[in-house]
Amino acid sequence: MKKSLKIIISIIIVLLLVGGSFLLGKNNSNNKLSKLPKPEVTEGERGQLGIDKNINESNIDKYLGRSDSVYRDVRMLKDPGNYEAIGGDSYLSGFVKGFEVVSLPYIIPVSGLPEAVGDTYTGKTLFRLEKDKYVANYKESLDILEYLFPKDKNIFLMCGGGGYAGMTKNLLVSLGWDENKIYNTGGYWNYNGKNNVEVKNKVDGKTTYDFWKVNYHDIDFDSLVEIDHE
Repeated sequence: MKKSLKIIISIIIVLLLVGGSFLLGKNNSNNKLSKLPKPEVTEGERGQLGIDKNINESNIDKYLGRSDSVYRDVRMLKDPGNYEAIGGDSYLSGFVKGFEVVSLPYIIPVSGLPEAVGDTYTGKTLFRLEKDKYVANYKESLDILEYLFPKDKNIFLMCGGGGYAGMTKNLLVSLGWDENKIYNTGGYWNYNGKNNVEVKNKVDGKTTYDFWKVNYHDIDFDSLVEIDHE
């Protein structure tokens, strides 16, 4: 009887070891990162904004949560521009899960917006455009940019309609980032995936915004050292 019990226990231990090894191997296989398609600008009007053909609002869910990537939504929490005039929302009404907010208008002056939008933010920025080149306004400007958009990661960009994301990619590439690691995934306004995080609430005719849900990177200009260019 004792011998039979030992045999049974031995069999159970072997099965547990084999099963554990199988599950571990399966998990390792699942955790292996798939190769990303090379960034490729799509055609038509969306292509003019720089939106990617292969990774965009329609399939971004497949590429979320990668350890080799960062996800940045470059809208403002409340943009002075009238984006309602083009079917959007001046407020950050929601975002895709995993995206952190870094507001582009605080990084560079924004231009080339649709006429109906009017003027956007015109305050302090980390960089300014001088003779078609971006010049730092603060000693910390480049350090901040490299921290928020790390060069050793793939960078997935999103905004409302795709324009701010395209401007952000152009900025990064002009300052030395690898264009083949940056994806303009388009606009949140066109996103219908399963990772939507609602920020906008409407109850009894009153609209509120849960900005506490947003992983927001603030830029405190008062704490920065301004560069004297004179």
